[in-house]
Formats: sequence, C-alpha cells, structure tokens
Amino acid sequence: MSIELAIIGGTGVYDPKLLEDVQTLEIDTRYGRALLTQGKYQGREVVFLARHGTKHGTPPHNVNYRANIAALVKLGVKRVVATAAVGSLNEKMPPGAMILLGQFLDFTKAREATFFDGGEAGVVHTDFTAPYCPQLNGNLLAAANQAGLELLQDGVYVCTEGPRFESAAEIRMYQKLGGDLVGMTNVPEVVLAREAGLCYSTVALSTNFGAGISPTVLTHEEVLEVMAENVEKVRRLLMELIPNLADHRDCDCEKLGSEILL
Repeated sequence: MSIELAIIGGTGVYDPKLLEDVQTLEIDTRYGRALLTQGKYQGREVVFLARHGTKHGTPPHNVNYRANIAALVKLGVKRVVATAAVGSLNEKMPPGAMILLGQFLDFTKAREATFFDGGEAGVVHTDFTAPYCPQLNGNLLAAANQAGLELLQDGVYVCTEGPRFESAAEIRMYQKLGGDLVGMTNVPEVVLAREAGLCYSTVALSTNFGAGISPTVLTHEEVLEVMAENVEKVRRLLMELIPNLADHRDCDCEKLGSEILL
C-alpha cells in the first residue's frame, strides 16, 4: 500500500490517537538518517516527521532537511503537508490565524539548501515561480471549508537563519519587501521538496506579531496558548484532508523536480 501523505511539523501537531497500526521508521539516506512515524487513518497510509526531532531538540539551522526529504522520497511519498509556527508581519494575519503559504523570501545563510551542489549530483536549476503545490493547496482549502475552519491564502513567508528572533529593524525591512510571516524552517524544506518533485504545501500557524509591531511584549505563556489552539485546528484540518485526497496528482510538481541521490 502506498503512503498517501507525509506530515512535517512540531511534535504537538501529531496525535498518535489519530493513527492505527503505528510504527517507528528509521530511514538511512546518503545525507543522514531520518526518524519517522507511520500509521493509518481511515485506511490511508500516513507518515509523520518531527522536524526538530521527537524531543524538539534540534534548532532550525541544524535540522537535516536533506535527509528528511530524501527519506520521504525513499518511502515513495508523493505529497507533503508541512506546518510551521510563525510570527506575523501582517495585521490581517493575527495570532491564532492559519495561513496557506504562496511565496517565500529566503534570508537563510549557512544551510545545505539543495540536492544539486555539483559533483555526482550534477547542476540543476529548478523553477520556483510557484513554490507550493496548487493542487494540494486547493485540497487544503476544500478541507478547511468542510471542517468549518478559516484558512487564509497567499502568505509570503520570510525565512531567517535563527535561532535568534528578529530585530525590530529587520521586521520593518521584511514588511517593506512584501513579507507577511516570519519563521526559521520553511527554507530549504520547500526547495528540497520541489527539487525532488514532491507536492508540498505549508500551513503556517501565527502565534504572535513580529518584534516592534505589537505595543506589548508577548509572554511565553500566551504563545503556548495560541499554539495549542492552532494545533487543534490543524488536527481537524488533517482529519478532513486525508480521507479526501485525490488518487492522482494533477499538477506540475513531479515534472519540475529531478531525480535525487538517495
């Protein structure tokens, strides 16, 4: 039985009670090892990958993104839904909002950001006009509608290196460049997924406003409270999405990708 979907996110997004026949997988790739959880939901095979490790011990700049995506390819996964906690730069995307990403701005500095870095891998230039899968984005919007959830569209994600938070001046710059949301994990994950020909979408979970936007200092407790509410909405979204995924892919993601070394 093929794996219908991979879910990438924080540990809180994954609820083992959702899945049956759960098992842990360790997948070795040429880029390193990835740890995943596999199970079934309403008869459909799903894998979950905790981006920061099962104990959330890996900071965003040290995540082995290449191993994670290569492991999904090795398992035969074709579609990926990622979740990402973000700060908001846009008052129309306040804390508590769920946003479907449409574009990204890359401000990372020192990450292994491609499968094609010369040598045996060769040189490949991949198109990123539309970084996120339009068909999978449409599936997510339909699932949100069926579940009675608000899912905003076309968020522009600014990816920073981390692990520090951004300065107020940086936030003002990102706003002027057209950014809506800021986080530390979507790049190179989205890049690698496209290079591998996967259908990839990201649901961003707004937990707070960026530095200098909110008139008050947000407490850690408030962030945790907002995140808990968002996680519950994501679970409802996924419960609606998984059983209604189309059997075939009607998009250009596979054509835009290239064969990667596993």
